[in-house]
Amino acid sequence: MLHSIELPRVFIHTEDEQEIRLADPAPRLSIEAILNFYAATYPVLTTAKIEGPTIENDEIIYRFASTLGTKG
Repeated sequence: MLHSIELPRVFIHTEDEQEIRLADPAPRLSIEAILNFYAATYPVLTTAKIEGPTIENDEIIYRFASTLGTKG
């Protein structure tokens, strides 16, 4: 018999070369809504791009990549 499990979503924001793992505040929210939710705490996320998803260690990983301070 096959069973399926729902993998938890994890959001990663990098600040000062440190990865900050952000919990999923509400599984029903879209990824864009979660980005906006965390932008209240991390204002740099207002211009961030969403990268992913990738699956790592039985988690669905999304990365919030800030575009501030990058050249090119």
